[in-house]
Formats: sequence, C-alpha cells, structure tokens
Amino acid sequence: MKLNKNSKFSKPLNIDFYPAFTMAKNIAVIGSQFGDEGKGKIIDFLAESADVVARFNGGNNAGHTIKVNNETTILHLMPSGILHNGTINIIGNGVVVDPNILAKEIENLRSKGVKVTPDNLVLSENAHVILEKHIMEDKEKNKHLGTTARGIGPAYTDKAARTGLRVIDYVSQGKSSLNPFVRNSVVLINDLIDKNKKVLFEGAQGTLLDIDHGTYPYVTSSNATAGGICTGLGIGPKKIDKVLGIAKAYITRVGNGPLPTELGTEQEIKEEKGYNELKSDLSEEGFERLMRKITKEANEGSEYKQGRLLRMNGVEYGSTTGRPRRTGWFDALIGKYSVIVNGFDAIALTKLDVLSGFEKIKICVGYKYNDKIIKNFTTNVEILKNCKPIYEELPGWRENITKIRNFKELPKNAQKYVERIEELLNVPVAVVSVGPERSQTIVLRKEFLFDSKSSK
Repeated sequence: MKLNKNSKFSKPLNIDFYPAFTMAKNIAVIGSQFGDEGKGKIIDFLAESADVVARFNGGNNAGHTIKVNNETTILHLMPSGILHNGTINIIGNGVVVDPNILAKEIENLRSKGVKVTPDNLVLSENAHVILEKHIMEDKEKNKHLGTTARGIGPAYTDKAARTGLRVIDYVSQGKSSLNPFVRNSVVLINDLIDKNKKVLFEGAQGTLLDIDHGTYPYVTSSNATAGGICTGLGIGPKKIDKVLGIAKAYITRVGNGPLPTELGTEQEIKEEKGYNELKSDLSEEGFERLMRKITKEANEGSEYKQGRLLRMNGVEYGSTTGRPRRTGWFDALIGKYSVIVNGFDAIALTKLDVLSGFEKIKICVGYKYNDKIIKNFTTNVEILKNCKPIYEELPGWRENITKIRNFKELPKNAQKYVERIEELLNVPVAVVSVGPERSQTIVLRKEFLFDSKSSK
C-alpha cells in the first residue's frame, strides 16, 4: 500500500504496532457520517478500560445500541459506560434532558440488574430540560426536516434565546427522582482528569448532522463534532488526547437531507417491508430464500437491491425511531471532511461484515456537478442533492467474517478495502468491527486506545 508522503502515519495496517507509542489517557469518540455509525458498540468496547464516560451533546434523539452476551441494550440519554462496574457516567451541560425519559431509562436499567446510583451517574446542573411544549412544537413545526420529534431543537432554541430551563432550576421547583444525580459536572470532570483518570468523551449523532458543519438545515441542533466536547463538558481542548472517528464501512442516513451515494429511492424504501416484519411473516427458510434473491439482484447491478442488501445485512433500522435507514456506498469525501473538522487521530471502521456477499464494492472518490468534478465535500445542499457520485470499484468477498479476530485472517479483498479507506482518508484505521458483540472487534493500532490495565 502506498501512503501519502504527508501521512500522519508511516506503516500500512499489516505490520506490528510501534512499541514506543504512549497510550491515550482521554479519548473522544465522534461519528464521522450522519450518525448511526456504531458509536455505541465502540464506546462500550473502550469503556471497559475507562474510568469515566462523559456525554457532551444531543438528547434522547440519540440511540446507542450495545450487544453483550446476546443481550441488546439501547441507551438514549445514559452514557454507555453505565454497563461497566466502577465507571462514572456524566451527562454534560451540552446535553438537553427529558426528565421523564431519563427517569424511565434509569428504572429500566435497574430492572435488568444494572447499578444506577449517584456514585456512577452524574447529571450536570447546567444541562437544559426538554419540556412537553418543546415536544409539541417539534411535532408541529419540524416535520419537513425529518426529525425524531423529541423536542431537541426547540429546547436548544430556548437555551439560545435565554428562556430555557436548566436542570438546577427544574429540580429546585419540586421533588424529582433525578435530584440525587444533579451535580456541578464541570468541577467534577476536570478534577477526575487532573487525577489522571481515563476519560471517554461520548458524542451523539455525527459530523454531517452538526449544527455548524453539517448539511444545514437537515442537521441536529447541537455540535456533534469534536469542538462540542469543550463547550458541552466545560474542559479545555488540551485535555483531549486522542480523537477517534467512527465510520461505517458504507453509509446511512435517517430522515431528510442529501445523501450523494444513496442506493434506491425514497419511494422504494417507503414501500419496503421492515426487517422485523419480514422475520415475523416468513419462515426461516423463506427469509433465507428472500436474502438469496436480494443478494443475486444486488450483484446483477440493481442499485435499490444493493441498498436493501446493506440495510438487511446491517439491520439498518433506527434504534430510536425504528425507521429504515437510507443506505449508500462509502463516501470518501465525507470521510476526509470529517477528518479535517474533527482532527481525527484514527478511525474505527464498523460493520465491515455487512459487505460480505457483494461481488463488487464501491467507494465514492468525487462528485460530478454541472460538468464539474468536485473532489472536496461541500455543505451546499443544492450541490449535494444534484451531484452524481464518481466511484472507484473494488472486488468484494463472500466469506462470513464475523468470527475473525485477526486482521491478517480477513479475506484479502476485505483487507484491501480497509487499506484503501485508510489511504483515501490519510488517517490510520485503529479498529475494525465485524459484528455487534463487544468481542467482535479487531484492534490494529493499540496506541490510539486506552491501556488495557484499568485504574478502576
């Protein structure tokens, strides 16, 4: 593999690690696409060695799906470290909190035997509260944006207008089950960092949904990029050691807004039966027969069937809304843009296993717009809606890779695909995920992760 002479790293993937690298102390995990990149799985994987997991943006429009020992847990407001004993979980001031949702989430976790106490969960007193009026306003005014209608945008609007309600004010108005969790999170997290605790900064949504740097107006209402960590938690930028970008091996989007590499049309997706509905309606043999048919038609060139195969293989249905996600081939322009905006030190590439079965796999390396070739991503929505992707085609693989734990044991074409993404983004791939389980993770570059020796 040839590397750019200006590359931040100097060795390809299939080599031993540099022994001289220092492990990161504080790591930020940021979505590099439109959200739903598999952040929950990677955060859960890293949280095993973390002392603190701190959420800095968004609200319960996020949905992090974590699967451990065949049990699936979906977290909306709760930081993903809650499933690890001894980890302190902080909901930062940059988050907007629906008190009813958080209380229910705490109750649900406790019913599963998960410890949730003021010792391991802290709610920032400066976080803003989502009220019923925010939810109603969201449903009435923001349908055209395809939002989750959870009141997120209106709550941030009131915050910016200085008419919002903070948690500290909310709990002072009367007795709330959340009172014991409310603290000055800024003092706490800085104190923990100063004590050399390992802190994992957890983001919601993704770079292209960032209010400033995304495909506006089809964005969320907070800063989902790395810059949001400082304002959303009250820490200085020098306290972030490594920034890890999470990218799917393809791309998805929920809701409205441009998706240049989209496979299939909105109407086709609307007419499509959902994954759970099909599993319920069909026998196991019937479902497998349908999957073989979709795979065959996808490899014969049907773009819609390619998109549907990605959706079915990846179970691409929203963890918060249940909506089918729009799917497309990996977009290297979006990847490079995210690297620039966030300053990624490395990438965690998720759902590589979903590409198994494709004879050919495409990567978008440019856009064509009005006879012009665009090589850098733009947030100009009109261009994105009307451009045509320029693809580079790579050979695929048919093998099931979900049980592989060593990069060198992956099919050669899978290795080449990962290496090509690394080359195009000019950032090393540190982790490859080949399934939803915590154990289905291949670590390639340990220097971008926590020391496995936990200080808990």
